[in-house]
Amino acid sequence: MSLQPLLDAVAPIPLHAFAAMAAFVLGVVQLIAPKGTLPHRTLGWIWVILLATVAISSFGIHGHSYRLWRDWSPIHLLSIMAPVMLVLGVIAARRHRVRAHAITMISIFAGALVIAGVFTLVPGRVMHTVVFGR
Repeated sequence: MSLQPLLDAVAPIPLHAFAAMAAFVLGVVQLIAPKGTLPHRTLGWIWVILLATVAISSFGIHGHSYRLWRDWSPIHLLSIMAPVMLVLGVIAARRHRVRAHAITMISIFAGALVIAGVFTLVPGRVMHTVVFGR
């Protein structure tokens, strides 16, 4: 395992990957830690910013296969949905709709970080090289 392929990758891949990794770790902390506290809210805003960075930066990443429309693949649909769902999750929290907030944020975590993260390990992708080598 080496981060060198990621560090050598073209922009915005390193920004996208490091923001996603930070969001994953922070998301795990958020899932485990007490809810409704000042640290939860503060870390939650950081998580939202990281996820927005992941979503926005993904539009600069184009593969050569699995194109859905122009340079974008089906995974880019998550890049459209994630910011919308982030806004809905924040609105739910601000309206004290705890269950809706939790379901929304856990769904974003699972879809945008866990499931999409698994797809980054497909051979030929930068993160496959980082984790498994050439």
